[in-house]
Amino acid sequence: MTFQIPGFQHKVITVQTDESPVDIDCQIGGSGPPLLLLHGFPQTKAIWHRVAPELAKHYSVVATDLRGYGASSKPHGKFDHSTYSKRSMAADQHAVMQSLGHEQFFLLGHDRGGRVSHRLAMDFPESVRKLMVLDISPTLTMYENTTMEFARGYWHWFFLIQPEPVPETLIGANPEYWLKNHMGRHAGTGIFDPRCWADYLASASNPEGMHAMCEDYRAAATIDLVHDRADRAVGKKLSMPVKVLWGEHGLVNKCFTPIEDWKRVASSEVTGRHVPSGHYIPEECPQELIAEAKAFFS
Repeated sequence: MTFQIPGFQHKVITVQTDESPVDIDCQIGGSGPPLLLLHGFPQTKAIWHRVAPELAKHYSVVATDLRGYGASSKPHGKFDHSTYSKRSMAADQHAVMQSLGHEQFFLLGHDRGGRVSHRLAMDFPESVRKLMVLDISPTLTMYENTTMEFARGYWHWFFLIQPEPVPETLIGANPEYWLKNHMGRHAGTGIFDPRCWADYLASASNPEGMHAMCEDYRAAATIDLVHDRADRAVGKKLSMPVKVLWGEHGLVNKCFTPIEDWKRVASSEVTGRHVPSGHYIPEECPQELIAEAKAFFS
C-alpha cells in the first residue's frame, strides 16, 4: 500500500488511451471545483501530503501516480519511447478526470508532472481551466538552451536517456544510494517525510518502475520534442492562464527565465515568482504553495 494522504480515498482507475489498458492509482479528497495534482521524478503522489489536505477544503482534489510511477501500471517502453511520451501520459490523466465526471478542471504539476500538465493543456485545452507548474521551464526551451552549468547540475537528464538497459542496470545495483545522491544533493533528504521516502525508494527499487522512469526521460529527449516543435511550427500555444513557481535555490532559477520561457509558449497571461526553496516545492515550502494555488485557482 502506498503512502495515504490524510483524509483521502484510495481509488484505481483503468484507462485505455493507447493499445493497452493502464491502471492509474489515485487518492481523492475534498469538494468544490476539481483540481488535478501531478507529481515529479522520481517520486509519487505522496509529494502532495502537506498540500492536498488544505486544498481539499476548497477543491475536489485528485492526486495520481503517473503512468510508470508509484502504484500505477508500468508497461515496457516501445522502441520509439511513445509509451512514455507526455502525450500518452497526459491522455491517461485526462481520461481519469473524465471518468470521475470532471469535464473541466484546474491543473497543478511539479517537475515531470508539470511536463505532463503542459502537454495535457496543449492537447485538451477545453478541459484545463488554469495551469500551474512548479520548478520547470518548457522541455524544448531547456534542451535548446542547455549550458555547462545546467548539464552538470541536471546530469541525470543525459544519463537516463542512454539506451536500455544501461541506466536501469547501474541504478539497480544500488537504488538507495542513487536516490540519496539524486534527491539529497541540494537540500538533503531530511526534507522528506520518512513514509514518503519509503514510497520513493520502493519505486526506484522496482526494475519495471525504474525502466519506466528512464523511458519518461528518453521520450522527453525524442518524441516529446517532435510534438513540441510541431506545436511551435503551427503557432499553437497554451490558451488558459498559466502560473509558474520555481525554487530560489534551484537550478531553474540559475539557468532559465521561467516567466519569459512560458510566455513564449502561451497566448494567455503568464504570472509567477520564485519561492524560498530548492526543487521540491510541495515538500519544502507547502504553505507558500497552498497560498499561491488558492489565489490562482480561485
